[in-house]
Amino acid sequence: MPNNKVTDADALAYHLEPTPGKFEITASVPMTTQRDLSLAYSPGVAVPCLAIADNPELAYDYTNKGNLVAVISNGTAVLGLGNLGALGSKPVMEGKAVLFKRFADVNSIDIELDTENPEEFINAVKLMGPTFGGINLEDIKAPECFIIEQALKEVMDIPVFHDDQHGTAVICAAGLINALHLSGKKIQDVKIVLNGAGAAGIACIELLKSMGAKHNNCIVCDTKGVIYQGRTEGMNQWKSAHAISTELRSLDDAMAGADVFLGVSVKGAVTPAMVESMAPDPVIFAMANPDPEITPEEAHAVRPDAIVATGRSDYPNQVNNVLGFPYLFRGALDIHARAINDEMKIACARALADLAREEVPDEVALAYGTKLSFGRDYIIPTPFDPRLIYRIPPAVARAGMDTGAARRPIVDMDGYELSLKTRMDPTASILRGINARARSSQARIIFAEGDDERVLRAAVLYQRQGFGKSIVVGRESDVRQRLEAAGLGDAAGELEVVNAANTEHLEDYKNYLYQRLQRKGFDTTDVHRLAARDRHVFGSLMLAHGHGDGLVTGVTRKSAHVLELINHVYDVGPHDGAVGVTAILSKGKIILIADTLVHEWPDENDLADIAERGAGVARALGLDPRVAFVSFSTFGYPISERAEKMRIAPDVLLKRGVDFEFEGEMAVDVALNVNEMKKYPFSRLTGPANVLVVPARHSASISVKLMQEMGGATVIGPILTGIDKPIQICSTVSSVNDILNMAAIAACNIR
Repeated sequence: MPNNKVTDADALAYHLEPTPGKFEITASVPMTTQRDLSLAYSPGVAVPCLAIADNPELAYDYTNKGNLVAVISNGTAVLGLGNLGALGSKPVMEGKAVLFKRFADVNSIDIELDTENPEEFINAVKLMGPTFGGINLEDIKAPECFIIEQALKEVMDIPVFHDDQHGTAVICAAGLINALHLSGKKIQDVKIVLNGAGAAGIACIELLKSMGAKHNNCIVCDTKGVIYQGRTEGMNQWKSAHAISTELRSLDDAMAGADVFLGVSVKGAVTPAMVESMAPDPVIFAMANPDPEITPEEAHAVRPDAIVATGRSDYPNQVNNVLGFPYLFRGALDIHARAINDEMKIACARALADLAREEVPDEVALAYGTKLSFGRDYIIPTPFDPRLIYRIPPAVARAGMDTGAARRPIVDMDGYELSLKTRMDPTASILRGINARARSSQARIIFAEGDDERVLRAAVLYQRQGFGKSIVVGRESDVRQRLEAAGLGDAAGELEVVNAANTEHLEDYKNYLYQRLQRKGFDTTDVHRLAARDRHVFGSLMLAHGHGDGLVTGVTRKSAHVLELINHVYDVGPHDGAVGVTAILSKGKIILIADTLVHEWPDENDLADIAERGAGVARALGLDPRVAFVSFSTFGYPISERAEKMRIAPDVLLKRGVDFEFEGEMAVDVALNVNEMKKYPFSRLTGPANVLVVPARHSASISVKLMQEMGGATVIGPILTGIDKPIQICSTVSSVNDILNMAAIAACNIR
């Protein structure tokens, strides 16, 4: 397994940079002119205010209420850390808020209430009801969490959902549906043992009973043993509801002959002997975190027929709440639900179970490094399955409509599903796919600039996150000193540091370079200076001799200068087939711009080459390429000699018979804006372009940097294509993550 160790410094830096916290608020409407301000606030805002006062349901139309969830805690049960207080819980609640956005495009605000008094908490949340479309309670200790949730459900007309209880219950139910299916058992017949009678445990057993599990077949245990009728020690009303008449008194007793074990307790609570005593084909959900009640290895050692799930990502069948709460709220918000009821939770569980039985998309298999298929090691979908967003919310919405929880039922369900498919930002899945491919390839990446802290951090991350081997070009003492200054002194022994003084291959490198440059005005002294003293050339020579699988450079020097140096070792000139393609990620869209690196003023044939290279990169990133040759003119107007080559280049591609969509010349808005495209129904593009071929390098550079500086776009690249080996040139303003992304692209051999 990759070393995913997160240091304290990493965690603090992540929450500090680029700004403190994990999210910010941005306006969704123009806020630039006096008219904008008059509409957003006084006097224009009075109109929707009066409309909502007259008809409260219009708040869902004129405000963000219908897509806004509050994540609320008092910090009394933060993860496995205990009572950290309201302020101590804020990083976790911010994290939950961004998960809502990342997985289901639900806007969320974290609220930390500084009270341990349930009545004060209930009153505070109740008074905030008009603001939100739903309430997600989080990290509140039992039994107060039961009291708070029940009271709020009774007084509020929006969904109130304690995820620590019901999120775990829903995913547990989904997994159990499939585990019982594989073992040929029915829920109404099986003996279920639950260990852990806290918030999550009680919610699990209650949901399973709603799904058909028999009361007398469900044995609940806590730290005192079996919860039986007549027991008084350590009891409360929530435990008492699940007491049964039995002579069993210990977990050991209860496990004998059990079909299902559900654990939300502590590490080591279950012994191999207990597992051995279970019924044939036992189902074991050991969900204690961070360490399960029993590991899958321990369980399978005594019961190879067991189906095992845990809460951990490094084992199969992870019971992960992120599979549930974002999509439950997405479906509930979209029908303006009054509540999230049991039927909606069961619909979510069944939809998850059904999804796990279907063929798994290649991109999911790629992300996990193995081909997943329904079976004992795959009973629950993975959190990064792209189908979750358009499969789970519709199921939840239908259940909400069928049970009367919907204020505004969805009329066109097919249209709703389509809107969900297009709602999510595709950039995350593309970057995830690149990372998965990099881990699979386990490439040795040469980081040429070992004197830069950003490069060293990226090299450490590349190796520690399991992508492959990092090779750093630099002086060993300098590298060690810079790592120690960056708080990464422990990584000094992990990285392979190479330089001209410690390599045994320098003479081979010099001979190779001399053969390339001897007729280009370079003598042996020049060659020695280049090979021994220039890290960009040295790194390129290492790559050329197979002493690495990819090269990342450019952080400390201008890209044009770095390209000239690399050209000493590889043919990367304008007529050598090399092209630079830059990926722009902004507002959920991905656009590739080419050429951003090599060709200063390409002709129509160069432009056709650039288009083919751009299409190749698009495919490598998982996109179906749609290429537009962009200009200030559109299909011949206005007429300009400067735009002529952009008009001819598509004809060159047409003669080549390429297998991707292309069109031009056209203005950028025609290439990207659906409404503008409709004015030209003859266009060969079936949708907005995702590869823009620009007239010259200067226009490419201006476009990319303008988007980056003014538009806040994420920039990956330029991705250097068309050469023999993967070499990626970063920009001088690259962050650590930017460099890491380029290393992953090099590892994927995208070229």
